[in-house]
Amino acid sequence: MLPPPRALLLDFGGVLVDEAPRSRNTPPAIRPKLLRQLEELVGGVVPVERITRDVVDGGRRYARWRDATSGEPRPVELSHEQVWDDFVVADWPEAAREAVRREATSLSYAWSWRDDWAVRPGIPEALRVATAAGLPLAVVSNALCGAAHRDFLTAAGLGDMFAVQLYSDEVGLRKPNPDLAWQAARAVGVPIEECWFVGDMVDRDIMCARRAGAGAAVLMRSLRTDRRRDASEQAGPEESGPERVPDAVVDDGHGLRDLLDRALGR
Repeated sequence: MLPPPRALLLDFGGVLVDEAPRSRNTPPAIRPKLLRQLEELVGGVVPVERITRDVVDGGRRYARWRDATSGEPRPVELSHEQVWDDFVVADWPEAAREAVRREATSLSYAWSWRDDWAVRPGIPEALRVATAAGLPLAVVSNALCGAAHRDFLTAAGLGDMFAVQLYSDEVGLRKPNPDLAWQAARAVGVPIEECWFVGDMVDRDIMCARRAGAGAAVLMRSLRTDRRRDASEQAGPEESGPERVPDAVVDDGHGLRDLLDRALGR
């Protein structure tokens, strides 16, 4: 039995929201809006075929960078300008690079948004149980552009349920940096040791919860959970340890609701 929480800190992707499954090596398709925006910005200086290729390849490079930072004790986030400059347009003509830098935030929003995002099963029910019990809710998420995440939650009718939403691109820090969890706990006015931290990735969420001293680290399994677990197992025994072990594992929002019901004595 987990101690009853006084607040919930929740990840966005893999916990509140998920996207359609795809193979591990298949990046998300480039949204036509993003492609059109980039075409207009560079004014034909960079061919559309190269724009498409460089965005896909840049997404892979950025993903590898994100994976590498998960092994750092206090990782920080890159600015929108840095992401585009370092991973996508590094060898474009300078005029095109400067145009992209000027619009880096709107481009990051378009790159972040997923048309196949969907609220995970049971999440509305779990959030209602928490709010009915008077528990403040916070989003704590690594994000290329948190504004896209915030807008999705608003459109899904969930945005007003959260007292605060902290995204790495806005705060400048990335999980497993514990300061993200500490900032969220301060924002909701609850000591971190009385917060549950719910995430779907061991090396980012569970380790963040452990380093921050959260009252409970809850792993909600997603497609990414299994992919990251497989990668950790291939990396060797040095990737295991007590700070990687969750206090509880649930399959979806229904499982989180049941966990809350038991802890709250409902």
